Formats: sequence, structure tokens, C-alpha cells
Amino acid sequence: MEMVGLVALLAILEYFVLGFLVGRKRGDVPAPAMTGPPDFERTLRAQQNMAERLVLFLPALYLSAQFNNNFWTWVIGLIWVVARAIYAAGYISSAERRIPGILLAVLCEIALMGMAGYGLFVALT
Repeated sequence: MEMVGLVALLAILEYFVLGFLVGRKRGDVPAPAMTGPPDFERTLRAQQNMAERLVLFLPALYLSAQFNNNFWTWVIGLIWVVARAIYAAGYISSAERRIPGILLAVLCEIALMGMAGYGLFVALT
């Protein structure tokens, strides 16, 4: 379970770093404005999307760990963290470059939800 916790912490740290990047890119964009130069908007959107996906990822990660082999749970979780970094780096540079990272991250989310659902089903039957 320690490795699952490490993956969760890495995901939270990744979100923190994205928030820091938004602050750095804000520049002359006065708070609370959410629009500005495209570079700022792409960075902000990458950070907001991470927040949206964490709500799904963290419960799926822990439910999968509770009902399944922790090894595969943390491996898939770690791939998700890397995929989200690929997504963010791609999106910050160009909106079109976000696709590979999001596709890999969604596959990891589906796998974790499927593992959690299967494990729960087996536990209930």
C-alpha cells in the first residue's frame, strides 16, 4: 500500500507544480481574470484539467488497491502520473500536443475503475 500512497502523493505534487506554473505564467493577467495570453490560458487549462481528473483518479486508485493486487494498481497509477505530465507539457506548448497524454491517462483511469469494479464485485459475491 505504500507504493500506492507514493503514487497518490506524486499526483498531488504534480498538481501543485502545475499551480505554481500558472502563477508564474499569470504575469500581467490580474487576478481573478481567467483569460490572457494563449500561453497563460493553456497552462491554466492544463492545471484545471488536472484538478478535474484527480477527483476520478484518486478514488479509483485507492479502490483498486483495496480490492486488487497493489502492484498493478501502483504501476498503472504511476503511468497515469507520467501521462498527465506528458499531457501538461504538450498542452502548455500547443493545444494540439495534449492528445497523446490524455489518451494514455484515460486508459489508465479506465483500467483502475475496471479493476476496482471487478475487485468489488468479487468481494461482494
